[in-house]
Amino acid sequence: MSKLDALLEKYTADLEGLGEKVDPKFLRAVAKSCGPAIYKKDASLVAFSDPEEVARIRKNFLIGKLGLKDTEKLDAGLDTVKGQYTKRSKYRAVVYYLLAKQFKKRSALMG
Repeated sequence: MSKLDALLEKYTADLEGLGEKVDPKFLRAVAKSCGPAIYKKDASLVAFSDPEEVARIRKNFLIGKLGLKDTEKLDAGLDTVKGQYTKRSKYRAVVYYLLAKQFKKRSALMG
């Protein structure tokens, strides 16, 4: 099993624990969009308690990668995911999956 496949299993377990019906192809696309960050312990996790990190997710992922407009809806979406994914260690790929799904931007990552 590849490192990516092992990580995808962890991500799938977290998403299923949240009651999500996981689309494996979409999850793989989200994980690949994260680049090498998913293989680094610190970079693979999201700290919603860090305002700078939340600002980076907003700017780099929501606006940059998903192509969303910079509006208050982005903050509401981040708050929704934060409330939904309450596990102490939050995987970046799971957070991005939930955000892309919430904003109906699967196509931005599926190519």
